Amino acid sequence: MRYHPIENYGIIGDLNTVALVGIHGSIDFLCFPDFDSPSIFTALLDADKGGFFCVQPSHLDDVRNKQMYLPDTNVLITRFLSSEGVGEITDFMPVEECYEGGNVLIRRVTAVRGTLTFTMTCAPRFNYARDEHRIVEEGGAILFRSKENGGFTLRLTSNVPIQIRQDDATAEFTLEGGQSADFVLELLNEKVNFNRDIDSFVTRHLYETVNYWKKWVDESKYNGRWREMVNRSALTLKLMTSYKHGSLVAAPTFSLPEWMGGERNWDYRYTWIRDASFTVYSMLSLGYTREASAFMCWVEKKCQDMAENGYLGLMYKLNGDHELTEQTLDHLEGYCGSKPVRIGNDAYEQIQLDIYGELMDAVYLYNKYAEPISYDFWQALKRHIEWLTQNWNKPDEGIWEVRGGKRHFLYSRLMCWVAMDRAIKLANMRPFPIPDHWVKVRDEIYNTIWDEFWNDEKQCFVQYLGSTTVDAATLLMPLIRFISAKDPRWTSTMKAIEQELVSDSLVYRYHPEKAADDGMSGGEGTFSMCTFWYVECLSRAGELQKARLYFEKMLGYANHLGLYSEMLGFRGEHLGNFPQAFTHLGLISAAINLDHQLNDQRNQETPISF
Repeated sequence: MRYHPIENYGIIGDLNTVALVGIHGSIDFLCFPDFDSPSIFTALLDADKGGFFCVQPSHLDDVRNKQMYLPDTNVLITRFLSSEGVGEITDFMPVEECYEGGNVLIRRVTAVRGTLTFTMTCAPRFNYARDEHRIVEEGGAILFRSKENGGFTLRLTSNVPIQIRQDDATAEFTLEGGQSADFVLELLNEKVNFNRDIDSFVTRHLYETVNYWKKWVDESKYNGRWREMVNRSALTLKLMTSYKHGSLVAAPTFSLPEWMGGERNWDYRYTWIRDASFTVYSMLSLGYTREASAFMCWVEKKCQDMAENGYLGLMYKLNGDHELTEQTLDHLEGYCGSKPVRIGNDAYEQIQLDIYGELMDAVYLYNKYAEPISYDFWQALKRHIEWLTQNWNKPDEGIWEVRGGKRHFLYSRLMCWVAMDRAIKLANMRPFPIPDHWVKVRDEIYNTIWDEFWNDEKQCFVQYLGSTTVDAATLLMPLIRFISAKDPRWTSTMKAIEQELVSDSLVYRYHPEKAADDGMSGGEGTFSMCTFWYVECLSRAGELQKARLYFEKMLGYANHLGLYSEMLGFRGEHLGNFPQAFTHLGLISAAINLDHQLNDQRNQETPISF
């Protein structure tokens, strides 16, 4: 199989980057050493040219594969089960808090029972498979040196013999029950210890990494229903958070297609203000104030940096840089031939007015439930809000980043109201002075939504000014407390959304033939995040049994490890970049709200009396 389904992968990471590990034992995607660094393995985007790191049993015809995380960790186990024996790979990356030696990927191969022969191939391809490399043996290690970037060198060590075959490192080794072989791939730098014992090094860091993740999960305050899935989503979000910067990537991959053979292939390895702001809510809800604080420090710096430029960018590199010029990698064929393969993202040049609302909501919640923001941070926010008072009525590209022209989107207008509303509430919570016209602007925005975006004929709120179609982003209206989930106008809007966009428990984000032109050809799947918004709307409206049924059905669309990509195709296959932070954020929020509502219902039930 040249390309395995996207859902056949798990992820490991070190809070600097993430690797995708297939159920077949191959690491087919890894940008190294950081999320937004050039890739060293991209077989997922070109099976022939992309590069991979594969370990598999050899000469077995009846192998079955299974994959699991060690409970409450991001340590991944891939098992090979056959009549001749059982083998497994333990894949992990020590996080920076546990290992100061640099960036390292560890693979421990074990024969659990029986006698098994394994083959290993490590075939990195530098700089998105654009740069050639030299491979040499030095001091018992294999070194891969980029020819175009002489300072970038990977070091592969093992306690089994490794051979050089052309540009790759290979090994064939036999293990009896209870025996293990270790492979350590790392970025060569001054921190690397050349004289360490590999077996003890791997064992020590395996235990330390397991303990790190278990301790982190134990800090969660969530003890409700579906705890295992909530914890897995939290662990996934943590993996996509930069230890160095505190920022969060939307997904750790680029150019996985939203539709097979289509052109909707985007680079998500950056920090969207929108996604990261939702993360603050989720982390605070689970009790992870340290992660929320780290992002607040990052966003405070961005607010202060951008205040003089007038407006806030919608996405940034992890380190805060703003330049994300889009390129196509024409030498890569794309996942299952889905071209183009893109890196960078030209949407960074767009103005998306909704991000002010998500940001201010996150700041408001952080100030309320974590710690008070500083005066200087407030002054930077104040300049942005003042800019918004003059620009809220402008068209923009909206939450879905359309490339077919600006519109007056309902969702952008809603979030402009949120920005003004939360800024006023935050100021009142603290004795921050605000200009008199802020309240007037907030109320003006509020009135335009009711007056201009309500369609009397269809009895619903519409996607953009003058349209006759609905948008799944509208599902956030009751979630942001703009409207009651039981308001007649909302219930009729929900009916319209259900008729146009909902397929059982799955939700499309908009109707491609009726919605605003997004400038792209080809179709797309259902948007997994929108299902969780839908569930939360149902639970807030009191439709608890329906909400629970759809929520638990949606849990069944996760892959075997509890991970979600951006979209689901017609057959339930995962599409788009993987895993997607926004979907896991939606799962956490829906679970917390639904669990709370179900508890309230149970507490209100009349006890049986005799």
